[in-house]
Amino acid sequence: MSAQAGRSAYALLTDGTTIEIRAARPEDFAAVRELHAKMSPDNRYLRFFSMSPAAAEQEARRVCREPGPDHAALLAVLDGDVVGCGAWELAGDGSGPAEVAMTVADDLHNRGIGTLLLEHLISLARGRDIRTFVAETLSENTLMLQVFANAGLRARRTLEDGVYDLRFPLPGGDGDAGLDTYWDAVAERERSADVASLAHALAPGSVAIIGAGRRSGSVGRAILGNIVTGGFSGAVYAAGPGASGLDGVRWVPSAAELPGQVDLAVIAVPAPAVLGVAEDCGRRGIKALAVTASGLDRSTRAELLGICRRHGMRLVGPASFGVANTAIALDATFAARHPRPGMAGLALQSTGGTGFVLLEHLSRLGVGISTLVSLGDKDDVSGTDMLLWWESDPTTKLAVLYLESFGNPRKFARTARAVGRATPVLIVNAGQSVPSLRQAAIRAAAQATPQLTRQALFAQTGMIATANLGELLDATALLASQPVPAGRGIGVVSNTRGGGVLGADACGDAGLQVATLSEGTQRALRDLLPPAATVAGPVDTTAVAGPGTFRQCLELVGADPRVDAVLALTATTAAGDLVPELSGARLPVPIAAAVMDQLEAVRLLPGPDGDSPAVPAYAYPESAARALGHAARYGLWRATAPGTVPDLEGLDQDRARELTAGFLAGNPVGGWLPREQTALLLGCYGVPLAGSIAVTTADAAAAAAARSGGPVALKADVPDLVVRRKGAGAVLLDLHGTDEVRRGFGSLAEAFGDRLAGVIVQPMITGGVEVTITVLEEQLFGPVVLFGLAGPADVLAGRAARLAPLTGADADDLIRSVPASPLLPGRPGAPAAGRAALRDMLLRVSQLADDLPQITELDLSPVIARRDGALAADARIRLQPARPADAYLRQLR
Repeated sequence: MSAQAGRSAYALLTDGTTIEIRAARPEDFAAVRELHAKMSPDNRYLRFFSMSPAAAEQEARRVCREPGPDHAALLAVLDGDVVGCGAWELAGDGSGPAEVAMTVADDLHNRGIGTLLLEHLISLARGRDIRTFVAETLSENTLMLQVFANAGLRARRTLEDGVYDLRFPLPGGDGDAGLDTYWDAVAERERSADVASLAHALAPGSVAIIGAGRRSGSVGRAILGNIVTGGFSGAVYAAGPGASGLDGVRWVPSAAELPGQVDLAVIAVPAPAVLGVAEDCGRRGIKALAVTASGLDRSTRAELLGICRRHGMRLVGPASFGVANTAIALDATFAARHPRPGMAGLALQSTGGTGFVLLEHLSRLGVGISTLVSLGDKDDVSGTDMLLWWESDPTTKLAVLYLESFGNPRKFARTARAVGRATPVLIVNAGQSVPSLRQAAIRAAAQATPQLTRQALFAQTGMIATANLGELLDATALLASQPVPAGRGIGVVSNTRGGGVLGADACGDAGLQVATLSEGTQRALRDLLPPAATVAGPVDTTAVAGPGTFRQCLELVGADPRVDAVLALTATTAAGDLVPELSGARLPVPIAAAVMDQLEAVRLLPGPDGDSPAVPAYAYPESAARALGHAARYGLWRATAPGTVPDLEGLDQDRARELTAGFLAGNPVGGWLPREQTALLLGCYGVPLAGSIAVTTADAAAAAAARSGGPVALKADVPDLVVRRKGAGAVLLDLHGTDEVRRGFGSLAEAFGDRLAGVIVQPMITGGVEVTITVLEEQLFGPVVLFGLAGPADVLAGRAARLAPLTGADADDLIRSVPASPLLPGRPGAPAAGRAALRDMLLRVSQLADDLPQITELDLSPVIARRDGALAADARIRLQPARPADAYLRQLR
């Protein structure tokens, strides 16, 4: 919830403290006056260039005015007290820049209040199309100058008579430093504040269990037992009736009577008692809650979150089975066994079952965990929060997620992309079937995310998305034990011919390439192996190859310059046990093994010495190849420089906003843009649209066709026809001569009757490949750009998707990702103009959709890609009223 809407938003200060940011109201006058009246004389002078006591009242009246289009004011409220305010106001005629100013209570400087107010003021101003802030600051006002300097804005400063005149182009405005630069600065502040706030939940110095009764096997009692037996060295308390004397832990009757400072309270009481206990915890000054109760309805969950916000507590859950941090021996979970310390951070939006399974497997494999959070219903602490925590945790080398929904997908995507540059992020692509989507939606209390959108998110962020839990464990085992491959070339080595065939097929299915070994490597292998062996790749050592020989083959193949990783496949024969040779081989590239007669689905074989990595051994070639495929794709993504959203030329964004506002003024509920306005709006962003003539009679159609001098297409202009398609009978192609055109006009008139507003006559565009570019507005994800071969509207199998705004790298990847890619002009050996034009069109359409949230659907179909460029033959745009949303604004849910 945003303060932009006149309601309350909560955010985190530098030290992790929760603070409220809300719009100023007339009834705040006394509090705002007091804030300014309490300023020291020196600070009052720095703020107002004067020490006049009247300044406090004058500023309070200005800040607490009724809202208006030419001004805005926000307050920072901490523990019920107004501790800061910020405001901007447009110049006298309402045009030009807005003057911005802020005040923070004297005793709360350097905690990030001013910066947070500035960010929210910027977000509010951008939503009203304000492009520039200006401010006047005394040269000795170093604190305010520092706030502006650290904001991530490119300031223009002039100094005259000891006063700095500052001018800040806002992100996305004329002459700004770029949205990416600003968002990067905001994201770094958010990471620091978020980690500080999460420390109370994930690295507490003291823990209380509320509801730890005497009954053995109860959730509260089990969690208390795990904390005690796990070796947590901090203070532990139990609260609740009947808990006296449990496990030697200090007992108190209720949360309200807890002694000392308590960082984390695990609330394990029945659902009806949760709100009262949470309120007691808040009043007691507890900093974080983990709530185990499930089945809370939406209103109860909202009230629980409100309690946490008002008292500055972070919330894990509800429906959480707890948290664990092996670095401090904290196991505040309902798990049957303590987790093994290790390198994997684990966050699950799931009840205990899935989490317990993953814990057991990661412990069995020896991967272990660094931190575990059962997010439950994920009403506060989320996957994004955990990524930020792990990014700051040197112990965590892998991030493993099970998420059924995304609260703020755009912020999650930006965070995952940043974290993934150093730490692999793995996720189960849950919710692929209709029943599973229904189940996920029940838990998430949110709309289920379409698979195409999820795949776009995963592809753009470099996340390793697996189809199921087993595949997740397979990929985790490899990435926990081996370095990331530098490419897709796989050296396949097997001691059976059948194993080599299976391994090669599995590599192909996983998007890998079986390497053809160099002549030098082949020669060395021939010298080593019997004549029946094959050495080009895959390598078949034959079943008679002994352990030492097999190990030498692995090392030769691993050293080949064409090999990025080795897939070894073994079956035990009378020649000896080859498994020890898998872990004994010293290779310069990663290795995965398929020990085809082992019973365990996956295990880690110890390396040849304490400093060597373990070798993941799988029961099946397909499992090993899939794990290598995930790792190789991640390695290629990580090695590719992150793209940037380009600064496109020839945009008329002001005119586009005017066109959009004008249409919605006359159509308050929205609708499809008329053809002429569609062409104008696309023209504002330089999207090329084929010329056409609109007619209303057969004679006019024939005349227009005659002027074109060649074959034409006729398209029915039907306002309520969502998309013009040949299959819908609305498009007639390749009509020659006036007689064919008249007959075509008549057939369209007969087919659509009174619905036909007219007919569009367009010269045929010959040659090239027909593709389609579509934008759909997702409720949570924002605009999604789809690209693929032109075809039926309900066929998405041949299309790829990416989230807007697209970077140049996203556009290139989008084109490469579809089956149409090899058909497009610009492939190797052919002119690149058509492919470059498609790339440019994708970027322009993406920018258009990102700039105008009112666009709920945009369809360019077909787009003709030829060697001399690309041209949209038809276009449709649907608009609906929409309030601009700032996905990257620092605020808690």
